Amino acid sequence: MEELFWGAVVRIAQAAMQASPTVVIGLLVAAIFQRMTGRDGTRKVFGGDTWRQLPQAWAMGMLLPICSLGAIPVMSEMRRAGIAGGVILAFGLTAPLFNPVSVLYGLTLSDPIAILVFSLCSLAIVTVMGSLWDRLFPSSATNVEHLQEMPYGWRRLVAVIVAMSRMAYSRDMIYILAGIFGVGLLSLFLRAGSLQHAAESNDPLAAIKMALIAIPVYATPMVAMVQLASMFQHGNSIAAAFTLLVLGTGLNLGMLWWIGRNYTWKKTCAWVGMLIAIVLALAYLVDKPLYPKGVEPVGHTHAFDNYCNPFTPGLTDIPANALRILNDSLAPHELVSLVFLLLLIGTGAVLARVDRSGATEAYLCTAKNDELKNDIVLPPTVIGGISFAGLIIASVAGCYLYYPSRSEIFAEMRIVNTELCSAAAQGDWDTGLYWVPIHEDWLRKLRVSGYLRRQDISRYQEMKIKIVEERIELLEHALEEKEKEEANAIGRLLGMDYHRMRVSFSAK
Repeated sequence: MEELFWGAVVRIAQAAMQASPTVVIGLLVAAIFQRMTGRDGTRKVFGGDTWRQLPQAWAMGMLLPICSLGAIPVMSEMRRAGIAGGVILAFGLTAPLFNPVSVLYGLTLSDPIAILVFSLCSLAIVTVMGSLWDRLFPSSATNVEHLQEMPYGWRRLVAVIVAMSRMAYSRDMIYILAGIFGVGLLSLFLRAGSLQHAAESNDPLAAIKMALIAIPVYATPMVAMVQLASMFQHGNSIAAAFTLLVLGTGLNLGMLWWIGRNYTWKKTCAWVGMLIAIVLALAYLVDKPLYPKGVEPVGHTHAFDNYCNPFTPGLTDIPANALRILNDSLAPHELVSLVFLLLLIGTGAVLARVDRSGATEAYLCTAKNDELKNDIVLPPTVIGGISFAGLIIASVAGCYLYYPSRSEIFAEMRIVNTELCSAAAQGDWDTGLYWVPIHEDWLRKLRVSGYLRRQDISRYQEMKIKIVEERIELLEHALEEKEKEEANAIGRLLGMDYHRMRVSFSAK
């Protein structure tokens, strides 16, 4: 029982850490809609009452770097702006699937056409689902909740922070927490490694099995893309991969609760049933055409290990291992985002206690626009456009930060390779298994960094990378089975393979 409890704690904490950056961005986007773009401007951003509503919602979702949890406050603000339910759900389903950073990685897959097909399929899904919703439930839009106009200048900027704080301490945060706790709930039912054979290409039920576990899953767009890459490389079911992308990344328990709370559970169940049916139909449609050529099925995958319990029965000192996993999992940008999110929640709690009537916002609205002589007046559409352009620019800049230059990658990978080979030689199983995914991640970054900087990777270099990847996988199995002699031998070979790969990049 101890491993179940601590396993759930680890998965919940990891989900909270991974979600914090995109939740903060979601709060920021929602606050910009509320205090800068305005309710009327928000409606225009999503196509107003024209035929462009659904494709525009899909495009906005593709551009914004948010996840299925960060989409919740944005959906709430869209609803307050009186946008149709079908458009809101189309945005909520699309926004978590892709962002500029994850798409860039996806384009480096062995067959980038898969990402294009998956993107077009997502457009088809949101168009069909949004149209069906608005046709079956035409009265799902609410009346627009008008706000007092916010004057230009510093007051509007402060109002955005105030709005973010109030949203962070609202019912939306309860939905977000429900989505995070769903990951812990899932880990209670899935023992360690139980999904390693759940997505085989020769299993006709692989996509259906994936649909059963996908909704409680929480995955950021980047994590989902890494899982897709692993499934392509291991020859797993493409139908299962597509199902995991749409249902696992696009939905979570918190979002379902939000939909049920705002549109009744009867409508929600009907919508989810139609969604699963359409996703499975498209999944089986693209399964065979997109299956990578020349890839031999490995017979297992570690792509879904982070959904299962991280601890095996009989493991000793589980609390210490849990703290080590969490410490190793926390990235610097996640720590900053988590602290900022907690500050927003704290500020929102103070405002809810001392200013329930909204006196803060009333004060910020006291100035008149014609009194602000030194300010340049920009229309809400320009403000909104600049804000979204800034997010896109930040995403592009994030690509270069997340995928550094080759010299930086090799400097880091040399350390990782040394640590992994050393752990294999000493029979340090836990340390070795810790370094395995880190080494694999740096190999992925090596590919994307070259693609981003237009540095071609030759077939010879790609072959060397493949050899290192395969050697790491063999070493992972030896570490899991605690085969000391085998792990030691494979570790030595891995060191030599890495050296040859490094030489292939410096031989030019």
